[in-house]
Amino acid sequence: MCASLEQLPDDALLPQARRTPAAFGAFYRRNESRVLGYFLVRVGDGEVAADLTAETFAEALASAHRFRPDKGSASAWLFGIARNVLAMSRRQGRVEARARRRLGMPRLELTDAVIEQIEAIDTGSLELVDELPVDESYAVRARVVDERDYAEIARDLRCSEAVVRKRVSRGLARLRDRLEEK
Repeated sequence: MCASLEQLPDDALLPQARRTPAAFGAFYRRNESRVLGYFLVRVGDGEVAADLTAETFAEALASAHRFRPDKGSASAWLFGIARNVLAMSRRQGRVEARARRRLGMPRLELTDAVIEQIEAIDTGSLELVDELPVDESYAVRARVVDERDYAEIARDLRCSEAVVRKRVSRGLARLRDRLEEK
């Protein structure tokens, strides 16, 4: 059964997550490093990134029943949770562990070796995004890293989808040129 779960797309795994722990396990294994990298780039601390990742997946498990594939991809849904967890953490100045406690999950204990492994994750490509002009950097991060749709980004920026598409296109072209130079 686990082998077949590993082959299912995330959108099919999430509806099964609450009643089939192996389904959530497959979803977790598939997405953990991306979420961890997302946090690592934003907070710069492996231990905090790991805590935020744990809280994100705890919240995802607790709210898996609310996932609606017709509203967007499982990845976008997960990164929406990650954005909210990060925003809450920044507002409160700490990592909130509410979802983890609600599910009875223990606090993640990290060894120095694990923290070093986390901090060794390659985030160099994302650092190149920061070197783009601000409007392009925001658009590329929102579209490619956070997997938000163009309409949502356009609403945030108060511009048209065409403008967002152009910014993403220009930003990706600049990134491609910079990567080819290296």
